[in-house]
Amino acid sequence: MVNFERDKAKPWHQGKNKVQKEEVQVTLGPQHLVGETVFGVAHIFASFNDTFVHVTDLSGRETIARVTGGMKVKADRDEASPYAAMLAAQDVAEKCKTLGITALHIKLRATGGNKTKTPGPGAQSALRAWLVPA
Repeated sequence: MVNFERDKAKPWHQGKNKVQKEEVQVTLGPQHLVGETVFGVAHIFASFNDTFVHVTDLSGRETIARVTGGMKVKADRDEASPYAAMLAAQDVAEKCKTLGITALHIKLRATGGNKTKTPGPGAQSALRAWLVPA
């Protein structure tokens, strides 16, 4: 025999044995001491269609921030522009400062292969955006 009557004291959406979970403090970014220099690697890929600014830890496995020129402008023709690259680099620099990264190794890359080895128009402005004190 099945009883289809529900317990009126407890609403249907509450579970039977719910255990309260403890809140754990989660911190992002590298573990470091106060005043210690923390390094990251800035990978800048500047093609003639877009500019990628990507910051990782020293091993290159953990992505800290990644912004492209296309994420900063609306028009497709402006993705590779120096202005879009400058905005992308400023966003990544701000994110790195909040996470405690104080020094960067910079790797600049162009399309390469059987295409042009010259970096695109956003490469220089992305590099210069790191140098401007904010």
